Amino acid sequence: MHADAERMLADFFDQLKFEKRASEHTIKNYQRDIKHLSRYCAEKAIYHWTDLQQSNIRSHIANRHRQGIGSNSLQRELSAIRSFYNFLLKNRLASINPAQHILAPKQARKLPKTLDVDQINGLLEAGANSALEIRDLAMFELFYSSGLRLSELTALNLTDIDLSDNSLFVRTGKGGKSRLLPLGSKAVTAIENWLQQRSKNTPAAEPALFVSTRGTRLGQRSVELRLEQWCKKKGIVEHIHPHMLRHSFASHLLESSQDLRAVQELLGHSNISTTQIYTHLDFQHLADIYDKAHPRAKKKAD
Repeated sequence: MHADAERMLADFFDQLKFEKRASEHTIKNYQRDIKHLSRYCAEKAIYHWTDLQQSNIRSHIANRHRQGIGSNSLQRELSAIRSFYNFLLKNRLASINPAQHILAPKQARKLPKTLDVDQINGLLEAGANSALEIRDLAMFELFYSSGLRLSELTALNLTDIDLSDNSLFVRTGKGGKSRLLPLGSKAVTAIENWLQQRSKNTPAAEPALFVSTRGTRLGQRSVELRLEQWCKKKGIVEHIHPHMLRHSFASHLLESSQDLRAVQELLGHSNISTTQIYTHLDFQHLADIYDKAHPRAKKKAD
């Protein structure tokens, strides 16, 4: 790319950071996505952003798709490219947005994996035998009790939990949105047990609810590893990750209540279409029961 094209890109990221106040995560994603486009330009001997045409963007996305990049990732890449060209248009540095009408290839929507109630009970009633396991059990109960995301759980502070009111406050939800959530009795008991252990080795100034053996806030990867170790120690063969507990929370709640809007609020989904995937899980469960139980639904043996 020419030097002025590099300056345009630098100015765009400055605008994202200082004017739009985009998160560091968003900026890194945009940088990575546009870097892929830069490589395409280098391969095609395109030296300026204004030289890119709609056919180039379509070719670039098709190449990425052939490399095995999924639909969601390609949609995000197109969003980053569109945002960049909108910036150029606004500043009269380009006359067209070549990515404006390009669509990412459609991908079949995968249903999230969930655990049934018996599996959840087996996971959470396996018993805690140490201070670390008491902490871990409190975390796992919270995932299932309140449908938390992994990032939301690790961001929790002591002040976000109200055990007298059986509630917790998520301050750092997706998109910067906060929400108030109920706490189940099992989760309350597990947290009370953990707080007794936490007070023994954690500095008074540390605000985090869940801390490591060093008394510092527990990271997301550590939570994932602890869940893996928990399952291995308890003889649970299936690979279970934190988000599976959130999916199970949503699926079980919707199955019992049939209240899609309430589940949307509890999960912190901005769009109800995101929550609707759990209705497909519920139908799939009913269909399985139907196939097994209905006398005229069973398939004939070959």
